[in-house]
Amino acid sequence: MTAATHEAPAVAARAALKLPYTHVDDLFIDGAWIPARGTGRNPVTDPATGEAWGSVPDGTAEDVDAAVVSARRAFDAGEWPRLAPSVRAAYLLRIAEEVEKRAGELSLTNTRENGSPVSESAGAAANAAGILRYFATLAEYLEREDVRAFPKGSGESVVRRDPVGVCALIAPWNFPINLVVIKLAPALLAGCTVVIKPASPTPLSLRVVIDAVAAAGVPAGVVNLVTGSGRLGDQLVKHPGVDKVAFTGSTPVGRKIAAACGELLRPVTLELGGKSSAVVLPDADLDAMSKVLIRSCLRNTGQTCYISTRILAPASRYEEVVDMVTATIAAAKQGDPLEPDTVFGPCATESQYRTVLEYVESGLAEGARATTGGRAASLGGGLEGGYFVEPTVFADVTPAMRISREEIFGPVICILKYDDAGGSADAAVALANNTEFGLGGLVFGSDPGTAMAVAERMDTGSVGINFFASNHAAPFGGRHDSGLGTEYGVEGLNAYLSYKSIHRKV
Repeated sequence: MTAATHEAPAVAARAALKLPYTHVDDLFIDGAWIPARGTGRNPVTDPATGEAWGSVPDGTAEDVDAAVVSARRAFDAGEWPRLAPSVRAAYLLRIAEEVEKRAGELSLTNTRENGSPVSESAGAAANAAGILRYFATLAEYLEREDVRAFPKGSGESVVRRDPVGVCALIAPWNFPINLVVIKLAPALLAGCTVVIKPASPTPLSLRVVIDAVAAAGVPAGVVNLVTGSGRLGDQLVKHPGVDKVAFTGSTPVGRKIAAACGELLRPVTLELGGKSSAVVLPDADLDAMSKVLIRSCLRNTGQTCYISTRILAPASRYEEVVDMVTATIAAAKQGDPLEPDTVFGPCATESQYRTVLEYVESGLAEGARATTGGRAASLGGGLEGGYFVEPTVFADVTPAMRISREEIFGPVICILKYDDAGGSADAAVALANNTEFGLGGLVFGSDPGTAMAVAERMDTGSVGINFFASNHAAPFGGRHDSGLGTEYGVEGLNAYLSYKSIHRKV
């Protein structure tokens, strides 16, 4: 789109909203908003304009200590771990209601923090509420008596599921609301207390979630929030009062957290990066694929961990696939994320913008062919300083290229070719598994049996057939460099439990 196309709508949308500057000085500790101990500040920048629109405290070690002490006291001496799971579930349902009341505020704050188009962020509250309501249904699982007979003899074992303790929940910037709630909901249902540390670019939307928690009447100290740089997260991970860590973010940071937790013998859940593949089988319906392509392969301007940014196309239909993907991506609107018809917004931060452009340049230098995009986007209407990269499709990509191997986390798709001679999917499966990651994946094909057989052979935590979506009731987790442990499902709840077996004679 040209600058002239964007100028009037972008200016009008932002002027009509009368967007405020938000400056806050407090953290949520022991059930109240209290002033931060230090004087440091972190700006909050709108990636669509490059301009700061708010600031929050850059917390200190003293702030972390106060939050952990509050959570520790609430766990060791408070009522929360001792409530019946069904009572805690009722709190989760009230939080869900309060989150939904704040849907508009959550969407706008999320979009201004990380540039997610409002078409994406508008669903954040409903999704968060859905997660809370799902985990509330697992109260019966926790309350169910678990007695196991000895294989031989007259004894039996009573298995107790206890909350693991104080949990450090560290969120990323791409989905700051839901990627906290998928940790918060099971932790609270289990009876744990928590300290939340959001990513430094996206600290304000989680304050809205905390307001919902407080409005739901959750006891003081059960949920705490500190804001600050990565240094603060490191202090939280290593704090002696923390019993478990749950982190979503990059693989390099995840390795450091895993090393620290290993040294401390502290359980950790890590949901990390991905470089997932979409296998296009020779019988795939490309028209149907085009309708789910962006949601499955470039969701949130390509800033989604599980999306399949590598499309593996059969040699017999390679150019046909390239043409379809190119046309679909080129037709999608890039612009102000506050406009409801925008599909592609900006990169979330300036550093990510520069990283994506570096990958684009790398792809071109190594011989990949950009069929659309391939450069920084130039938008007008007040968006000149934004972090926009043109949505880019690369054809003629080989497995050895950096853009094929490394997570880009931006609006870039690579299309690779596999040999489908003889009708075997072996080459496609081998190419899909030729990666250090293992988080998501897709299979596009018209024959359900063949598609399922390919999906079962892919070495990854989740695979979609002809679409991709997360199911709150099904486990979600990565293999290899994509992480450790599981979120969602009863398996995600089990990550916040510690087990005790009490043996007795009968």
